[in-house]
Amino acid sequence: MAPDAAPPGRRRRPDRVAAVVVCLPGLEALVAAELEALGIRSRPAGTGALAARLTDRQLYDANVRLATATRILVEAGELTARTFASLEERIDAVELAPYLDRSRPVRFRITSHRSKLHHTGAIEERLRRLLALGPPPGAADARGTDPAQLVVVRVDRDRLTVRVDSSGAPLHHRGWRGPAGKAPLRETLAAAALAAVGWTPDQALVDPFAGSGTIPIEAARRAAGIAPGADRPFALERWPSFAPGTWASVQAAVRDDRADEGEAPVAPIVARDRDAGAVAAMTENAARAGVAPRIDVGEGSVSALVAPDGPPGWIISNPPWGGRLAAGRAGDVRDVYARLGHVVADRFPGWGLALLVPDVRLAHAAGLRGEPVWRSRAGSTPVHLMARPPG
Repeated sequence: MAPDAAPPGRRRRPDRVAAVVVCLPGLEALVAAELEALGIRSRPAGTGALAARLTDRQLYDANVRLATATRILVEAGELTARTFASLEERIDAVELAPYLDRSRPVRFRITSHRSKLHHTGAIEERLRRLLALGPPPGAADARGTDPAQLVVVRVDRDRLTVRVDSSGAPLHHRGWRGPAGKAPLRETLAAAALAAVGWTPDQALVDPFAGSGTIPIEAARRAAGIAPGADRPFALERWPSFAPGTWASVQAAVRDDRADEGEAPVAPIVARDRDAGAVAAMTENAARAGVAPRIDVGEGSVSALVAPDGPPGWIISNPPWGGRLAAGRAGDVRDVYARLGHVVADRFPGWGLALLVPDVRLAHAAGLRGEPVWRSRAGSTPVHLMARPPG
């Protein structure tokens, strides 16, 4: 926790810090709704970014509970610099002491737009020297089990903003993933699909192309009251300004939510895949995620899919995208979508259908029409959520 009085020559850390919540493009409205549910007001801050002012508790809580965000950056300073000389003169505007563990390496991510300070390597060299941060981390430091701390620097015209990553590994790393099937879906995209269609744990969910289990595991953890980041560490836990008492309070609330929801009755969650290796990975991942008893995992093709007992729910899936299938097995991927559409029409009357697709024409083959619910990206590939509600 920040001290009541700052040491001589050092500014006192404010009660609230300016922060940017980063997400995949297209998911901004979903992240804003999650922040609002946590009592945090935000505003747009560009593509894939929302700005907010956070207390320590809100910062800790948002890292643990946000399901659709990528990371949270805390502003450490902002200054105007047209030359490297002016950067050196005004570097005191940057205060990294509350955030950086000096025993660990620091990794910079620098972008420069419309500025005379356009050489990002030279900017990093000056910042490392002026802020006494030492040399860049090696590959093992940057990607190992104890990764380097990330400092994000944005130079826009003459304005230089320095932000420190509070999350560590991206927030889609939930801490449970072990084996992965072919082209595993990012957890934030799975959560965004569930949130955008309005799925709730009292509705049945079927995923006929479950792969390593991302969508059903996200759903089952939500049904169990498990916060997205409940089982992973965060960079902020190593900050000099880390407040252990506040963190303990957040963790206690997370445990209480898990206990409250743990025994609540939920509708069936059914996960199928025709690939035996994917089913094995999904089974192990569900166990690591603490939700194996909540998911009906099995091997089977879409042609063998049947609706579970009970009222209609949702079929939510990330079907094959064609290019991600093994050579010689792709065939005409549209046939897979058309077959799914026929199965849904014949055996799932009244059910909602939501598909993550790289091309809306694939969703059309499954009988989905209209505009995407949202558009985003999976790596370099565009991804669209197409959906039709139950009824």
